[in-house]
Amino acid sequence: MSTSEGFPASFYGEPGVLGMLSNGISAFLVLLQNFNTAHTGIAPVGVENILAGVHLILIGGLCQLVAGLLSFRKYDHLSGTAFIGYAALWASYGATRIFFGACDGTRQMMEYASNDTSNTSCLATSEILMFINESAIAGLVPYILLSFLLAFCSATVNYIMPFVFGAITLTLVFEAVGLAAGPWALVVSGILETLILVFSIYGSAALLAKGLTQRLVLKGFGTPLFNVLLLKIPNSASAQSTGQEKKKNTKYAEPMALGFFCDTVASFIFAFYSFGWMKSFGLGATWVSIITVALLLSSYYSYLRQDCYHTTKFGLHAAYWLIKAWEEFVVSFLNVEDSTVMSGREAMVGNWFFVIAGLVLCVASLTTDVFELIHNILFVLLTVSTIPQIPVQGYYFFFGVALSLFTAVSLYGTFARLINTIAEKALIPVGSQPTSIDKLKSALTCKIELRERQAVSQTDQASDALFYLSNGLAALSALHTSSSSKNPAFLHLTLPWVLISGAIIQVYVSRLQVASGSRFGSVIPSVYAAVWATWSWFRFAFSGNLPQFSVEAAYGFTAGITALLVINVFLMVIAAYRNLVLLFLTAVMEVVLICFLLSTLQRLPYPLEVAMLALLSVICIYGALASLMNSTFSQQLLPLGPRLLREEVTKETAAELPCPVANSHLTSSLWTIAALLDEGGVCGIPTDTVYALAASCKNPHAIEKIYNIKDRPAEKPICICISNVEQLVDAKPPFSPLLWEFMRNVYPGGISCIVSKGDWLLRLGVGPAYDRVGTRDSIMIRVPDHTVTGHLCDITGPLAITSANPSGEPDSTHHDMVISRLGHKIQGVLSDGHSNEVVASTVVNCLKINEGTITIVREGCVPAVKVQQVFEKVKNCMM
Repeated sequence: MSTSEGFPASFYGEPGVLGMLSNGISAFLVLLQNFNTAHTGIAPVGVENILAGVHLILIGGLCQLVAGLLSFRKYDHLSGTAFIGYAALWASYGATRIFFGACDGTRQMMEYASNDTSNTSCLATSEILMFINESAIAGLVPYILLSFLLAFCSATVNYIMPFVFGAITLTLVFEAVGLAAGPWALVVSGILETLILVFSIYGSAALLAKGLTQRLVLKGFGTPLFNVLLLKIPNSASAQSTGQEKKKNTKYAEPMALGFFCDTVASFIFAFYSFGWMKSFGLGATWVSIITVALLLSSYYSYLRQDCYHTTKFGLHAAYWLIKAWEEFVVSFLNVEDSTVMSGREAMVGNWFFVIAGLVLCVASLTTDVFELIHNILFVLLTVSTIPQIPVQGYYFFFGVALSLFTAVSLYGTFARLINTIAEKALIPVGSQPTSIDKLKSALTCKIELRERQAVSQTDQASDALFYLSNGLAALSALHTSSSSKNPAFLHLTLPWVLISGAIIQVYVSRLQVASGSRFGSVIPSVYAAVWATWSWFRFAFSGNLPQFSVEAAYGFTAGITALLVINVFLMVIAAYRNLVLLFLTAVMEVVLICFLLSTLQRLPYPLEVAMLALLSVICIYGALASLMNSTFSQQLLPLGPRLLREEVTKETAAELPCPVANSHLTSSLWTIAALLDEGGVCGIPTDTVYALAASCKNPHAIEKIYNIKDRPAEKPICICISNVEQLVDAKPPFSPLLWEFMRNVYPGGISCIVSKGDWLLRLGVGPAYDRVGTRDSIMIRVPDHTVTGHLCDITGPLAITSANPSGEPDSTHHDMVISRLGHKIQGVLSDGHSNEVVASTVVNCLKINEGTITIVREGCVPAVKVQQVFEKVKNCMM
């Protein structure tokens, strides 16, 4: 086999080996304890439980988490969801074992200290063990339901994973029974765990052999138990198939099923507690916190897929579950009968922010499907059930009913999203789009002059909505600390709201904005995370929770807040380079910091602080809605305001650029870039859509460099770019008259056509790069409607191009984005200012055009409906 034939080898290994082994070893650890308990009749002692818990967290949790992350990068929907879900399960069960061990160790210490095994401490320990058992059962039941769904879905892919996941399902059933019934269930569970181990070892061996030999040596993978298409439901939402294909050509699998998986677990545990079947929420908070990490991962992979809606939705849900978990923990820890605690809950206003944020998600889901809208409406119902105006007596019942409905819909969503992503069709009905995009656009679009629209920065807004939501929630929750700073019971409930939303979630937002590639992207969320963390710590200490906290100690906070005041001035300057809404937010935050400073000096006018925090929340709600809708439609529908400051590139700045930058308005610049391409370089160039990386088809090694520069999976082909259709005519490809007519109607423009490969590519000038572009049998052709790119192709001949961004990240819409992201890896950039579009071209598969059909592989700047209209028009004219 030649080097060219071997180049498109698999970019990643087989993470399923690690995932299955992690499940098998974790099951083996549990079965050893189960068999020992059943044989001796003595439960494991404290140290044994703690060690088993640590091993479960490290092996079943962390190792399987790595397998899940790699599976998402390998575009494996099922394995990514299953391994990360089971990582949360084993980590949670490991934490349960540690709780058991710690409780048993405490009991032994008390018995040793008192030499009295019948005292009240033993009774208290038994009660704690009962609470742990209840919490473990509450956590295991949703995993049983979800494991059954995973077993069923995996049967549509292969016939090894269904046995592994099915054995896990039955094991969890008897583990839950064993916590309530006794040793006999542990024996059955141990037998099933043996099966998990056997199936996992065989599955790992089969995958390992497949990875080493690149073929199926052992049976089990590649052949499903039944065809997923058998689930086809008549008149299902076939219109959704185009929408689901929209994000297919990305580096990462779809994380929606994982998000619904996590929502199911968290809501079920809360429902179990709300209906009184679980008396304490200590261990429940641990289970919810662990599944929240998985929910943040689903938000993160949504971000990598440039999906602003799911990034925001799953990030907001993670904040909600985490806050509510620790709020319930505080309530159950302090004393649920304490009237001051319950009155503190009644006065909590942060719940209202979740209600408003839920309504924002409802508006955003109007662009998706009916199921998403229903799920968001139930989330709104969930948040309404916890607002302060509901009497405490009916709080848990209303909350429990809302949680039950939310759990059922989330469970259905897990199944529907998983099956539909595996089949890449809408087999399980999720409904059509609630309203047309045009109607929603017309309802949201503000009358802004075109000049003002162009003044708005086109930087990525996928994480901006979550940034606004986290700050708004922290601000509205901090309102409560302003009026109750002297009441420790109130603060115990309030601080999780401010600390989790303002600090923890905002650190996650900071990580997202680092990945966005925008200049100073993570500075503002990083600083504000420190602000809210400091706020929480000061309120907690100053309220009397720390007896050693003195007035002199408050002066240390005074110095720190003074420094933050100065830093925020620089943040206001950064915001002036972004948009007006962000500038308003930083300006109001400056006043909030002044209030914080006065608070450390005990000179705070509380009405001023309350007014500023409320104003900050209002700004954040608008910023979240605008960012979410603008990113969803890739247009500035709701104004964020113009940039007040603009960057000017001086000669000194240009000299410090990481690569040569040529001006597209100069003919000499085109020859400069053409020379770099001819020498085997890779350059960033403008197109009629977004910026692209280009390499000459005369230099195959330059095309290989593109894969390393972008971290692009080797199995994803690269298209070619030519200046006009006449170049194709001269190459004399064997295209049908229908294909020729279709191409003449769509070229030049923001459409890429996939056609059959052949010797005609050699006549076109592709030559040495024949095996480096396209697939073995097909090639995608671009003819940009861009004068500069056309002239460059006339000079160099056909170019191999792909979007100028790290693989999986947002497209580059300005030459500065190309320079900042990839300038240190490429040989030059042809600067042309802002791109004409904010999304890439629409990809059309024309391989079956002679049969009267085309397929929209990716919907880009040209709507799929318009492409179909052009095709129908051409086809009718040819008849």
